[in-house]
Amino acid sequence: MILVTGANGNVGAEVVRALSEAGEQVRALVRTADRPAPAGAEGVVGDLNEPESLAPALAGVGGLFLLPGYRDMPGLLAEAARAGVERVVLLSGGSAGDGDMTNAVSRYMILSEIAVRDSGLPWTILRPAAFMSNAFRWLPQLDAGDVVRVPFATVRTATVDPYDIGRVAARALLTDGHEERVYYPTGPQSLLPEEQIRTLGEVLGRKLECVPQSDEEARAEMSGTMPADYVDAFFRFYVDGTLDESQVRPTVQEVTGQAPRTFAQWAAAHADGFAQS
Repeated sequence: MILVTGANGNVGAEVVRALSEAGEQVRALVRTADRPAPAGAEGVVGDLNEPESLAPALAGVGGLFLLPGYRDMPGLLAEAARAGVERVVLLSGGSAGDGDMTNAVSRYMILSEIAVRDSGLPWTILRPAAFMSNAFRWLPQLDAGDVVRVPFATVRTATVDPYDIGRVAARALLTDGHEERVYYPTGPQSLLPEEQIRTLGEVLGRKLECVPQSDEEARAEMSGTMPADYVDAFFRFYVDGTLDESQVRPTVQEVTGQAPRTFAQWAAAHADGFAQS
């Protein structure tokens, strides 16, 4: 039995899919009993901010796919160890490697990685590049027209399909040889936002235009939807350049034996998600 946290999210749902397609029993952690589990998983209620609530979810579990940033990561992992979990795969991010505890986003990832490393459990850490599914943030603009205004327009990223992150996670959970490894899943191309938007337009049959935002415009817009310290974190990543997600890495091919999906493939697979646009 494998327990997947964040199972209804972009990455967690793909972990569930990869595991269920491999014939594994999958348990999905949900916050409330009325929240459905994704197809292929058995739902079980628990709160990652309350480690003592996880006993039913962890019963009989051999592997754990874990999200970062919860209130008591050491306590959470101690519960997993007491339950007999044999390996844990942590979803983290590239900024965890910078060691900058003054950056709010880096900090929670760093602390989560430390907790996993110190847990005594066999672990694998995933530090993927930006998700291709982040393109869904453009939906409100696409509903309004064909112009997409973007922050950090000059920043290249080797964006990765959550499908491929899920496949890497599944391999690390189900097979030996991944213990004490840090993996960096990326897509096969390093793209500018303009290139992603052009590709998305081609898939949707629309002529989309990418308009760069000024840093001032981007900060004002982001400040309306996220805490100030997170806004500062992203500006340090992409304006100050403390995070480089542009490098294409062979991780997905090496771990799964299959090439990662392109952004065009992701867009085609999710075109229905843009159908109202």
